[in-house]
Amino acid sequence: MKAKLIRSAARVLGTVAVVIFAAWIVVAQPSCRGNHGSGATADPVTLRKHVETLSQHLSPRDWQHRDNLDRCADYVAQHFRQAGATVEFQPFTVYGKPYRNVIGRFGVGKGSRVIVGAHYDTFGEGPGADDNASGIAVLIELAYLVGRSSPGSEVEVVAYVLEEPPFFRTEFMGSAIHAKSLSERKATVRGIVVLEMVGCFRDEWGSQSYPSLLLRLIYPSRANFIAVASRWDQGDWIKRVKAGMKGATDLPVYSIRAPSVIPGIDFSDHVNYWPYGFPALMVTDTAFYRNRVYHTAEDTADRLDYIRMAKVVVALFEAVH
Repeated sequence: MKAKLIRSAARVLGTVAVVIFAAWIVVAQPSCRGNHGSGATADPVTLRKHVETLSQHLSPRDWQHRDNLDRCADYVAQHFRQAGATVEFQPFTVYGKPYRNVIGRFGVGKGSRVIVGAHYDTFGEGPGADDNASGIAVLIELAYLVGRSSPGSEVEVVAYVLEEPPFFRTEFMGSAIHAKSLSERKATVRGIVVLEMVGCFRDEWGSQSYPSLLLRLIYPSRANFIAVASRWDQGDWIKRVKAGMKGATDLPVYSIRAPSVIPGIDFSDHVNYWPYGFPALMVTDTAFYRNRVYHTAEDTADRLDYIRMAKVVVALFEAVH
């Protein structure tokens, strides 16, 4: 009897191990593919200055503070121009009030484009350092690297407005306006990368959480990595971006492809490109699964890790380049 119980337990454990392994292969898309170590650099001090400017001097920047949003748009546009981009504003009106996306283009006319975007508005009147001044800071410094590299194909950087509630998941999101315009112009797009909270990193055991036990079993428990995340059907684009980022620096890069029912998979601007058939994903520090002050007044510049943010810039540059 005892031997029979042991054999039964072994079969159960074996089945569980096979299920976990299969889930890891399908969801996490492990791969030996990676990039070479990059010679590019980004300055953590400059990244911090961008975050402090947005979260302290240009705050609050929610939808009701349009003056600050305009100042943010001008700040981003100035840096895009200094990076060498051809810059334009994409204006639109919501409830009779004007708002603007900021678009910078490099290598115009050099074929299909890669688009990298981030939103510059905040949830409520909080400082929004990680959400999403971190994304805008990385976007700006990425633009400088792209501008110095003379890209062989077109690269478009976009700062979106109105990502946050009450406009999230509506046609009034800046990224929804941008996605629709790409479709109407029949633009040839290789893929879109959206930066959504990329500044929070921790090394303590248990600092990273997940929405399910299965994910806890196949991903790290330390919040010391950057994630490439998207919907189930975006696997090829996820693989390409992950392979470009992985190995460019010593920052670990993990990926996840999952159904939209997993909370967080579609919680950013990339969701607006899917209906038009454009490959789109999110690069993220995993937001509220790691950042305990998400959408609060404590989301301040002093909490972010600018050294690892600089590595995100370099990894993204190598993926785009």
